[in-house]
Amino acid sequence: QVQLVESGGGLVQAGGSLRLSCAASGRTFSNYAMGWFRQAPGKEREFVAAISRAGVNTYYIDSVKGRFTISRDNAKNTVSLQMNSLKPEDTAVYYCAADRVASSVAFGTRPVEYDYWGQGTQVTVSS
Repeated sequence: QVQLVESGGGLVQAGGSLRLSCAASGRTFSNYAMGWFRQAPGKEREFVAAISRAGVNTYYIDSVKGRFTISRDNAKNTVSLQMNSLKPEDTAVYYCAADRVASSVAFGTRPVEYDYWGQGTQVTVSS
């Protein structure tokens, strides 16, 4: 089992920044690729960003490229999502998730590929 706890959400004006953090406990953190997803009311859960086990590879959806940065610290068992230039359409509940992968460079982009999930943290961007 891996337990994931997100923090850092809140209310921010458009153009502002937030930094989400996810603390992991349980199994060996470095065995998992990590991802961030989000879900807005009435919409399906959407992939946002992912990072490989060693942090070498990252991937973002087009709408957040250049604005969001995913990073991880395997010594501290944490993964973060720095979100800059926030837009109202970024409003959602953000979830971190862990993907048990054998490859040190791979990660999933679909919710079904992830094994463990946090409880989510609300991000609201006002216009």
